[in-house]
Amino acid sequence: MKDKFKYILRKIRKLVIEYVATNRLFLSYVIIATIGLLLIRNFTIGNVDELKVFAIDISMVLLFGAFGYLFKPKNQFKYYFILILIFTIMEVVNSIYYTFYYSFASFGELATVGQTETVMGSIYEKLKISDIIYVIFPFIFYFIHNKLIRTTYYNFISVVEKGKKMCLITVIVALCFFVYAAMNTTTKEFGRLGHRWNRLSIVEGFGLVFYQCNDLVQTLTPKLNSLFGYDEASQKFIEYFTNEENLKYKKDNKYTNILDGYNIVFVHMEGIETFLMNLKFNGIEATPNINKLAREGMFFTNFYPQISTGTSSDTEFTLLTSLMPAASGAIFTTYYNREYVTIPKLLKEKGYFTFSMHGNYASMWNRSNVHPKLGYDKMYFEESFIYDKNDIINLGINDKMFFEQAIPILENVEENNEKYMGTIITLSNHSPFKYLNKYGEYDMSTTYKECVENNCEEVTTNYLYNTSVGNYIMSSHYADEALGEFIGYINNSEYFNNTVFVLYGDHDAKLSKAEKNYYYNYDYKTGELKTEENPSYVDYDYYDHELNKKTPLILWTKNKELRSKLNGKVDYVMGMYDVMPTIGNMLGIKNEYAFGNDIFNIKNNNIVVFPNGNFVTDLIYYNNSTGQSKIIKDNAELNTDYISSLIAKTENILEVSNAIVVHDLIKLESENLKTIKEKGIIK
Repeated sequence: MKDKFKYILRKIRKLVIEYVATNRLFLSYVIIATIGLLLIRNFTIGNVDELKVFAIDISMVLLFGAFGYLFKPKNQFKYYFILILIFTIMEVVNSIYYTFYYSFASFGELATVGQTETVMGSIYEKLKISDIIYVIFPFIFYFIHNKLIRTTYYNFISVVEKGKKMCLITVIVALCFFVYAAMNTTTKEFGRLGHRWNRLSIVEGFGLVFYQCNDLVQTLTPKLNSLFGYDEASQKFIEYFTNEENLKYKKDNKYTNILDGYNIVFVHMEGIETFLMNLKFNGIEATPNINKLAREGMFFTNFYPQISTGTSSDTEFTLLTSLMPAASGAIFTTYYNREYVTIPKLLKEKGYFTFSMHGNYASMWNRSNVHPKLGYDKMYFEESFIYDKNDIINLGINDKMFFEQAIPILENVEENNEKYMGTIITLSNHSPFKYLNKYGEYDMSTTYKECVENNCEEVTTNYLYNTSVGNYIMSSHYADEALGEFIGYINNSEYFNNTVFVLYGDHDAKLSKAEKNYYYNYDYKTGELKTEENPSYVDYDYYDHELNKKTPLILWTKNKELRSKLNGKVDYVMGMYDVMPTIGNMLGIKNEYAFGNDIFNIKNNNIVVFPNGNFVTDLIYYNNSTGQSKIIKDNAELNTDYISSLIAKTENILEVSNAIVVHDLIKLESENLKTIKEKGIIK
């Protein structure tokens, strides 16, 4: 028995040695590809020790690699080299993408590639070695290939290799790995594959290669068959907008028509977060002008943007339509030619002149094509402003010059139109926040006492200077100054007495949790981050970081009579898709396809849905990727189905909104919906 066992071991050893000797190129490909996939998981989601995901990665690498055996040995290198290049590009793109969006790239976003030129500074600023380390793998593989050329390897395997047999065996082994992974995967995890907003959780559960394959199928299927999913999408559309539960908050309240006939100007404040409003250095607020406007007007304190890959353009779209961003790609580049109900369109029906204003190229985010489709009559882009290259901060004319030159344009608009609505988009506070010599002076230094025995002296440190968060604060302070000058122009002008300004932060600053934690927990005395044992340590976790992404929303007017009716803080949790129903009600316009609600109707029952499947209410923040949540209200009592019902609602909103965008349902199904409602069929 003992001899038989030794014989078996020798046999296995011989087979292994023979396999390695005759498959060195293939094994090199497998090892290099697997290391790359391990690294991308390590540097992004971090679940390197997840055996199930490792098995799926191996199965995908083996499955693609198996077909290399169908080529002649001298051509196998080309096939495997192409695979390594594809994996490398996939890893570099997704690593950079993850840094910006805390998610993974989609084939549906290829149309947005043209926008990278406008934000290359931001990309370069955040680029890390870990983002580009993958480029060494093709070189390593090429080096191995050259070493094999110098031996008799290729001539040898040309004689002994049985390509079809090896291909079949490798496919079987790949399937064994996948079956193992499938047996350890829950039905809920498989269900996520059909939901494109679940990118993070798909990569966490199935690996990057499987995610990209699934995403490719999801992207191509509707394009290959224009009717794919249309019937199901239209049915869900009808069901959603005839469901009494989704309609019960669409009613009048004390603010109905309060702004009817008033002019309205939206001021799109680039990258301004609410947390800035609580910062003060050496007695000077970081955003004194925004703070003043919040005190004088109506300030929504718990307001959240709902952006995806379109960032600023997603905010424009969601604010004007009360629809969610697309599940894949940016609406401004991929789905701009659909039919949408928008604030400008509805106000034009009431006799308003509509315009937009932006100090960058009209081509940025395809605005030259999108804005007319959204209902703007006139657009003032880069060519409408006078400046030279020295006046540029980031993506275009600096905010101070922009606002100064905007005033005569606005006065001319008012002079020639009885009523108007416009959107003014600022630029300067866009990342990267590195134009320190143009931001002006703002002293963020800190002075403290340092004592050695009984001798104490005052020490001043400017530890935030030239850090990510410090530069962001400097940039935001400059943007706030520019806004203050603009409001000064407004107050001194004889115009704008019947105009309401809606000021909103378009999205967060794209600072990482670690960068924000530097502000909260850096010990300027020791020069190190505080530990949990430090009494002043701030526990800044994932949920705190997500909740910290809220931005200001302020309604302000210099009309004192109207200001007396539009003032105070509104603390209800509110999303970008709630702006249109809330302010639309004030203006006397209604959008029956809105997914948001008038915040003064829904109040504490509101839910803010994010494109990645997360959501926040006044009680909890839910992380769709992990399936976990954090209670954010003290002494909150949740019944057993509270979270499950909100998960279902979130998925329904994301599915139906995306169906409207992809299948153009407002154009194609509005008459059908109207007929059903007239018949009184409400569920």
